[in-house]
Amino acid sequence: MKPQPRYIAALYMRLSREDGENESASITTQRKMLTAFAKENNFIIYDEYIDDGYTGTNFDRPSFNRMINDIEENKINTVITKDLSRLGRDYITAGQYTEVYFPQKQVRYIAINDGYDSENAVNNDIAPFKNVINEMYARDISKKIRSSFTVKMKEGNYIGNFAPYGYCKDTENKNHFLINEETAPIVKEIFYMASKGHKPADIAKHLNMKNIPSPLAYRCNKYHLDINKYKTDGEWRAGTISRMLKNIVYIGHMAQGKTTKVSFRLKTTIAKSKDDWFVVENTHAPIIDKETFETVQRYSQNRAYNKKNNFINIFSGIAKCADCGKNMSSVGTRKKGSTANLECGAYKLKGAKACTNHFIDYDVLYKIVLDTLKEQISLSEQDKKEILNEVLKENSKTRRQSKTVDEIEKLQKKIKQADSKIEKIYDDNFSGRLSNDNFNKLLEKYENESKLLSEKLKQCQKNAKIQQSKSLEKQAYQKYFNLLNEYSDIKELNSELLFKLIERIDVYQGHYEKSGNKKIKRQKIKIYFRFIGKSETKEYIN
Repeated sequence: MKPQPRYIAALYMRLSREDGENESASITTQRKMLTAFAKENNFIIYDEYIDDGYTGTNFDRPSFNRMINDIEENKINTVITKDLSRLGRDYITAGQYTEVYFPQKQVRYIAINDGYDSENAVNNDIAPFKNVINEMYARDISKKIRSSFTVKMKEGNYIGNFAPYGYCKDTENKNHFLINEETAPIVKEIFYMASKGHKPADIAKHLNMKNIPSPLAYRCNKYHLDINKYKTDGEWRAGTISRMLKNIVYIGHMAQGKTTKVSFRLKTTIAKSKDDWFVVENTHAPIIDKETFETVQRYSQNRAYNKKNNFINIFSGIAKCADCGKNMSSVGTRKKGSTANLECGAYKLKGAKACTNHFIDYDVLYKIVLDTLKEQISLSEQDKKEILNEVLKENSKTRRQSKTVDEIEKLQKKIKQADSKIEKIYDDNFSGRLSNDNFNKLLEKYENESKLLSEKLKQCQKNAKIQQSKSLEKQAYQKYFNLLNEYSDIKELNSELLFKLIERIDVYQGHYEKSGNKKIKRQKIKIYFRFIGKSETKEYIN
C-alpha cells in the first residue's frame, strides 16, 4: 500500500481596502475557514501568513514573500486560501504561481470557495478564467476607489494615511486635520528661520543638532513603524525642509492629487501638473500666517545668483514688468561700474514676441527704492495721523445713509413678515376664506412692501460694507505704520527689508529723448507698499 503524503500547509490570508467592509472577507473569517478545512483533511498547519491591508494586484507583500521563502526551503508543500482572489488579482502573476511555480515546487494549492485543488484536475480548468475575473474586479474596484478619492479631494477631504508633519487627524473625522501641539512649534521654527533668510540646508543642520526627530522618525516612533524599511537614516534633509516650505497645507489649504499611478497593477506614480492638482482653500486651521509664507516663497525665488561676481538680486520676485507682469530678471551690463541690469523675464526668454525689454539699471532701482523708503520712515506722527484721518473721511451723504447692524436685522425681520403675509393670503384664497379681488389687492400691497424693504436693505448693506472697508483700510495703514516704526534709519537695502515693506515694484518701459547734444532716458517705476495697497510713482532721468 502506497503511503499517504504528508501535507504541511501554509494558511495564507489577505485583506485589502478593495474588499470593503465585508465580514465574509475578514481575516478572522478566513482563519476559521482555513483552520477547519486543514483539520478536517488532516493537514499539518505549519504557519499562518497574513497580509492585512495589501492590494491583490501587488505581489510584493511581506507575509506572501515569507511564504515563498518557506517554500524554497522546503518547509511547506501545501498552500491553502479562501479563494483564488486571496492569492492575487493580477491574472498573469496569479496564473504564473498556480500554473508554473507551485507545480515546479511540487506544492499543492487549494482555493476552498472556488473548488480549486491542484491535485484534482477535473475542477481546475476554470481557474484561469477565475483569475481573469478577479483582475477585472480589481480593475473595477480601482476605478471606484479613484472616483471616490477624487470626490473627496474636490471637497477638501484628506485621503492620505498620515497627516502632514505639524498636524494630526481629527479623531471624529479622519479626513480633517487638527494642529499637533507637539510638532506644530517645530513647523513654526522652520518657517521663522526661513523668513529670516536661512537656507533649507542650514535649517536642517540646526534641527539635527537639536536632536529633533525628522517627520519620518517622528511618524515611525508614534506608529511603531520600522524606519529601516525606508531608504534614509531618518535625519532632517534640505529637501524635506524645501518641500515643507512650499506646502500650502501650513496656511490652511489642501492640495492633493499631485501624482497619479501609471497602472492599477503598479506602485509607480508620475507627477501631475500643478494645474491638475485638487486645491481647496481654508479646510483646516493654519500653522503659518500668509505673510510669513509669502516671505519664505520670495526668499526661495531670490536664491538664484550669478556665481561669477557673487551678485545677489534682492529684487527677485518683487520687481515686475509693468506690461506683462513677469519678474524682472538680472542680466549683464556694458555700462562701466554698473552692477547689472534688470530685464523683463518674458523678453529674456522669448524675445520681442513676448514683450519689450523694460531694462533698468540695478543700481538706479536700488537708489530709487532706498530713497522712497527713507521718505516713508521719516513720516512724523502728525503726518501718519493725518493720513489715517483722510482714510476715515466720509462725505455727509454716506454718513446719513449709514445703517447699523441692528437696523439691518430689523429690515430683514420686516421682509420675513411681509413674505409670511403673502404666504397666508395664498392659503386663505385657496381655502375660500379670501375672495380673488381681495387676494389680488393684498398681494400687490404686500409684494410692493417686500420690494421696498428689499431695496432699503440692499442700500443699507452697501453702506455697511463701505464702513467695514474703511475700518479695514485703517487697520491696514496702522499695521504698515507699526512696521515702519521698526526701522529708524535705513542705510542699505536687503531682501528681508524689501519683503516686509514692499508688495511689488512695477517697472515701465523707458524711452529716450534728445537733450542738447545727448540722449536722456526717462523711465517710470511704481512702488506698491505692503498692507495698504497704496503705490508711489517715481520717474527718473538718466
